[in-house]
Amino acid sequence: MTYTFADKLGSLKPSMIREILKSANDKSVIPFSAGNPSSEAFPAAEIAGITADILANESTTALQYGITEGYAPLIGAVKQNLAAKLTIADTDDVIITSGAQQAIELSARAICNPGDRIMCENPTFIGGINAFKAAGLVLSGVDVEEDGINIEAAEKAASAVKMIYVIPNSQNPTGVTMSLEKRKALYQIACKHNLIIIEDDPYGDISFSGKTVPPIKSFDTEGRVIYAGSFSKTIAPALRIGFALCNKEILQKFVILKQITDVHTTSLSQMICYRFMRDYDYNAHLDSISRIYKNKCSLMLEGIEEHLSGVEFTRPDGGLFIWCTLPSGIDLLEFAQKAIQRKVAIVPGIAFLTDENQPSSSFRLNFSTPSEEAIVKGIRILGEVFSSAFNHEIH
Repeated sequence: MTYTFADKLGSLKPSMIREILKSANDKSVIPFSAGNPSSEAFPAAEIAGITADILANESTTALQYGITEGYAPLIGAVKQNLAAKLTIADTDDVIITSGAQQAIELSARAICNPGDRIMCENPTFIGGINAFKAAGLVLSGVDVEEDGINIEAAEKAASAVKMIYVIPNSQNPTGVTMSLEKRKALYQIACKHNLIIIEDDPYGDISFSGKTVPPIKSFDTEGRVIYAGSFSKTIAPALRIGFALCNKEILQKFVILKQITDVHTTSLSQMICYRFMRDYDYNAHLDSISRIYKNKCSLMLEGIEEHLSGVEFTRPDGGLFIWCTLPSGIDLLEFAQKAIQRKVAIVPGIAFLTDENQPSSSFRLNFSTPSEEAIVKGIRILGEVFSSAFNHEIH
């Protein structure tokens, strides 16, 4: 039989980059290409105890259908946690989603029509790129600077778009945190052009300095910011618990779309998440995992300074990623291929660009997944690959 697929899948074909990274599944490969939280950050023992207690005493609630908006106690806990960052308007409410990825996808489907343009940071999260392309949207990329999105370029692009998507804290893939001034300026652009902002914040609770910048949502007086959060990086990704804080009118559209997609987020996972936040010191847990990631990030940065002299790189204050840029003249894909031959996987930067035909000399490194020993070894190997490529180029 000859199959005919939806036209919108045409832009979601496997890429050359993903073919390079297939070998990263090899257990002997150092996975700098990953984006997973560290397994040592998982509260496995606590989750085991919570799960056993729920199944013993609240099995009907845990195993039965739930309401689409989410498990009410968890919604309350999310609001309480958000209260430290912002004041929730009476016109706003929270919906529990299957990861922040679903919150992004629901936003695109609820607000935009196929053919509409969406402004994104360039580079940006590949999950966002694919969600928007699957919804039939056209991406307008705006470059990321060392303090966040280029505001002048954002202002120029705003008149032609319907929505803005940004990751203000420890951005994926660059690790850059947007300044308060740029957050306020971007919000004013949205107000001026009557745009919705998706503020994707999966890394805001992972801070190395303890200092945080107020969310764009914190000064949203017009109900135009959809704040998406997640417990994937702070508790466990397999629970698939995310949430969106937004205007109730938008939220009701999310409910309709979510009923079509998955009816409701898994009740057991929601209850586990709530109980962990209720029964344990959640802020202390965040401090603990932030220390784990700070140590790993520092170790990787030290290795880059020692072994990759001549490579530009970001210095994140949180999150999971470092963005590196090769000197001109070195072929990025060849560099990535030679690295994987040496059992080190990186992600070429073109995977994160809003225009897949745009050239890139950058690559993303993840420090959360590999062990400290693997970080030291992997960066040393990348240094050897780089030295070989650089020496070849100058000769």
